[in-house]
Amino acid sequence: MATLPNIFTSESDNFHFERELRSRGYGCIAGTDEVGRGPLAGPVVAACVSLPPDCDPSPFLDSKKTNHNQRVQLARLLKSYGAAVGIGVVSHRRIDAINILQASLLAMKLAIFNHAAMQETPDFVLVDGKFEVPLELPQQALIKGESKSASIAAASIIAKLKRDTIMDGLHKQYPQYDFANNKGYPTKNHREAIVQYGPCCVHRKTFKGVREFVT
Repeated sequence: MATLPNIFTSESDNFHFERELRSRGYGCIAGTDEVGRGPLAGPVVAACVSLPPDCDPSPFLDSKKTNHNQRVQLARLLKSYGAAVGIGVVSHRRIDAINILQASLLAMKLAIFNHAAMQETPDFVLVDGKFEVPLELPQQALIKGESKSASIAAASIIAKLKRDTIMDGLHKQYPQYDFANNKGYPTKNHREAIVQYGPCCVHRKTFKGVREFVT
């Protein structure tokens, strides 16, 4: 929809896009990102976060560059800022039905809806990745957006925490797959467990590494 010029010049300034958009008259600017495209089991989870314009955005980095304890602390910081947060979860069954790309975009769409329900509909959305969310909202897709936008990075952190919590719960139901440690990703021990036990009901049946063992 809306396309930003290539104005991002410094990776140390992770609030550049947000300030530029505010200078153009946009009020509520949110970032959205998803976590869980690569796992063999569990849902894909997205978050949508809008940071207050006067906050310190510098602590918010890509969730891949933070550990669990750091993400917990950052989530607390977001709460102290009064940041608006929405979360979207799309199940493994839905992933199998519509494919992982469409499921990821749906998760981000749901996260934006839930952000709107919690506070307000964003005026502009910064989206991590190549594709915009299928919504009639001004938005911009940013490749490697987590390193360019604190709003996207904050969404990445919230989505990662939420998905990890879900996978910890699934571990209690299916401990043989070690979801608490591998979070559903195709680690060696996870792939060996699928070979030994076969897929369980939360595995993505259309994914390579699972579909070969579906009976």
